[in-house]
Amino acid sequence: MSRRPFAAVLAANTISIAGSSVTLIGVPWFVLQTTGSAGRAGVVAFCATLPVIVAALVGGPVIDRIGRRRVSALSDLVCAVSVGAIPLLHYAGVLEFWMLCALMAVGGLVHTPGLTARGVLLPSLAEHAGTPLSRAASLYDAVSRGARMIGAALAGVLIAFFGAESALLLDAASFAVSALLVSAFLRGVPAAEPQPGAGKISLAGYRAELAEGWRFLTRARLLLGITLMVMMTNGLDQGWSAVLLPVHGREALGGATAVGLLVSLFGGFALLGALLYGLWGERFPRRAVFTAAFLLCGAPRYAAAAFTDTPLPLALTMALSGLGAGMLNPILTTVLYERIPEELRSRVSGVTTAGCELTMPLGGLTAGLLVDGLGATRALLLFGGTYLLVTLSPLVFPAWRTMERPEADASPALSRTEPALPGKAHAATAPRPSGN
Repeated sequence: MSRRPFAAVLAANTISIAGSSVTLIGVPWFVLQTTGSAGRAGVVAFCATLPVIVAALVGGPVIDRIGRRRVSALSDLVCAVSVGAIPLLHYAGVLEFWMLCALMAVGGLVHTPGLTARGVLLPSLAEHAGTPLSRAASLYDAVSRGARMIGAALAGVLIAFFGAESALLLDAASFAVSALLVSAFLRGVPAAEPQPGAGKISLAGYRAELAEGWRFLTRARLLLGITLMVMMTNGLDQGWSAVLLPVHGREALGGATAVGLLVSLFGGFALLGALLYGLWGERFPRRAVFTAAFLLCGAPRYAAAAFTDTPLPLALTMALSGLGAGMLNPILTTVLYERIPEELRSRVSGVTTAGCELTMPLGGLTAGLLVDGLGATRALLLFGGTYLLVTLSPLVFPAWRTMERPEADASPALSRTEPALPGKAHAATAPRPSGN
């Protein structure tokens, strides 16, 4: 029993996600600085997120065959090259807009398989470390939230003093360090290597494995409801982070430093929310906590930005929203761990990830077009109103009541697994709301 592999994955995620948070602010700001167009920022967001869906949709069986350690390391190395090429080409004076879109597309294509490969290792690593699964899930999400907080604050400072190009170079370096950690410390972990029985890739077998993941998801009503809800909110969140918040920051808040601090504040309180849920969350009904947290983390941000042009009201709202957002992923992760068999982990994870990210390309693109056509305030109100309606779904649809009792979901998909027992939950990567 050793905690080193689990600690290495947490460290790799911390470094990689912190760097990605820098890019989350740095790329939109770079586009706004160089083109002045919210619409073009939306196009870049579209190009970055559309390949994510493709990768998530078809990547599950490939991850098992190649091995989760190799996929994670290779993903980070390719991301390092694609992100680092943007400032280098810009410094050389040869960066065209289509090149920026293409490089972001490459990063989007390979980034999700790497995250999925690390995520599906969590149950095995938790068992290897002797850590309860629910606590490991909370810690995994808390580390991610903390990394986003650090990265966002760092991005604001870097952009303000050194320019967006420096922020992107830092992200490239973070991907390289993450790849090194995974390669070094997950070697020899059985779940991280190519899975037994994966065999050669054939088109018929590949289609069958993907279809099995789809069938599992569509027959499990709660999991399907979660995927659809997170799909909608992730699209709206993409519009917020890629276009609406940067535009609001440029027009009303004084620049990238304010945006970075707001995102960092959100991430800090999300970290607190994840830790609080890890300590006391299981004492309360999951559906009630989940619904309240989603209502808190969603629409209020958009309303605060629409109705104020000063940082303090939005800062307070972002703090409360982050607190709610931090409680979501531990709940979702635990629910999926209880319901998905280990042998389907990667392929179901790929399907749920693809579903949850299906609207993200349209979110950034729609936000950019709405800002150019209707103005930032109306775009914020439209996105916020839609967010509010979506987050009411756990109170409306009966399938959400089974969130408390895994054994109560009598869908055919679950008939092939044992009832989930404490300490013997099955796993997959949870659909993750992007939050900020």
